[in-house]
Amino acid sequence: MPVKTESKTDLYRKLPSVDEVLRDPQLVSLVSLEGRASVTDAARAVLAGVRDAIASGRIDAAGMDFAITGIKAAVERQLKNSLSYSLRAVINATGVILHTNLGRAPILSAALDHISATATRYSNLEFDLSAGERGKRDAHIDRLFRVLLNNSSLTGQGAEPPEISTIVVNNNAAAVLLALNTLAEGGEVIVSRGELVEIGGSFRIPDVMAKSNAFLREVGTTNRTKIGDYERAINDKTRLLLRVHRSNFEITGFTEQPRLEELVSLARKRNLPLMEDLGSGALVELDSFGLSGEPSVLDSLRAGVDVVTYSGDKLLGGPQAGILSGRADLIGRTRSSSLFRALRVDKLIYSALEATLMAYTKHDYDSIPTLRMMRMSKGEIASRAEAIAGKIAGSDLQAELIDGESVVGGGAAPSAVLPTCLLAIRSSRLSADELSTHLRANDPAIIARVDEGRVVLDLRTVFPEQDELIAESLNKIGD
Repeated sequence: MPVKTESKTDLYRKLPSVDEVLRDPQLVSLVSLEGRASVTDAARAVLAGVRDAIASGRIDAAGMDFAITGIKAAVERQLKNSLSYSLRAVINATGVILHTNLGRAPILSAALDHISATATRYSNLEFDLSAGERGKRDAHIDRLFRVLLNNSSLTGQGAEPPEISTIVVNNNAAAVLLALNTLAEGGEVIVSRGELVEIGGSFRIPDVMAKSNAFLREVGTTNRTKIGDYERAINDKTRLLLRVHRSNFEITGFTEQPRLEELVSLARKRNLPLMEDLGSGALVELDSFGLSGEPSVLDSLRAGVDVVTYSGDKLLGGPQAGILSGRADLIGRTRSSSLFRALRVDKLIYSALEATLMAYTKHDYDSIPTLRMMRMSKGEIASRAEAIAGKIAGSDLQAELIDGESVVGGGAAPSAVLPTCLLAIRSSRLSADELSTHLRANDPAIIARVDEGRVVLDLRTVFPEQDELIAESLNKIGD
């Protein structure tokens, strides 16, 4: 006698209604704890998933019975997922210090303390306490930038040192947009063809220039641009000379680029402002951190650049922000633009940035995670990697220490690498990709690299207090 199979209609009839699910005694307490609306949404999502399975033919009568008995547990899981944060902390074991996908620069702990002190209560964000009247929000960071950037060496071709001022917007693209719109709207901006870069997320310098209502005037070729190319392109429509730091790639071989001092001299000769988009924007000389050839903001200002734009969450090691530093009169014009208000940052960014700059003024570089990671020695990293390897001995995993290289990332110092020691892991049961997937499923997720059939972890970008979490996670996977 043939076995009767249930139709899709029969399976749909077996599904309980949302109200029936909520009347389950085991869910009543959940409703009182999390609220009826949240539990109702979770129940609807679970039932919708079962309906989709029926419609696609992925579930039969036996599977339907199993699904119905598990609805309560499924609702609880769905509710937990829906009420959990999507944005959460992960462990960066990639060795990429400024990892754009992982949030770039971690902020220093003092920044978190300052945010808590000023953002959970009222603050003097735009209030001048001494005068008892409305103030300017950028005054809180401008005073520290003045300490860091106003320097007697800023002579500007033998003239009196220019006064340097700084304002902050929400990212470096916004800083470039604001500066170009203020200083060159309706006119031409001369830039080398070899500097028309594209960075992550299809962000292109020419596109930003177009949005600023300034007109691009390309000079030179991709690999060679001379100072004469700039000079011949200057006309009565020229408003600005622009230099863009090629922060995420290199051109090698038969190349030529005018020295910054040559551009400064030309700008002075033709009475034009010179702007430089540094991108990453270090506030200290990075040679002592193992990086050479990466210009600092002070280098550019010392050379006589009028306006420098750079990021807050890259080599500076602070929160996401776009920073404009330069001649006080030009920065003042930029601040007066109506576009500035649309691009300005909030009290959280000012708090985090002020705390970061305070560390710079105190020369407390080790408190800034980005700088501390760059300064970390290979020996220190090897010692930590060896300790983790010792803790997973005897499991299914095989660990070895190998030489490797860390990178700065974040569109900074594309050719610079830092020697490191990698912890390379193999499993006799799992492929490298499967092992990497297990690490990402950990709480907190551990993000590592896969290389030559191994999972490799670079502890340069792992906070020391996270080493034990990595060892525990590896032991669980290896059991």
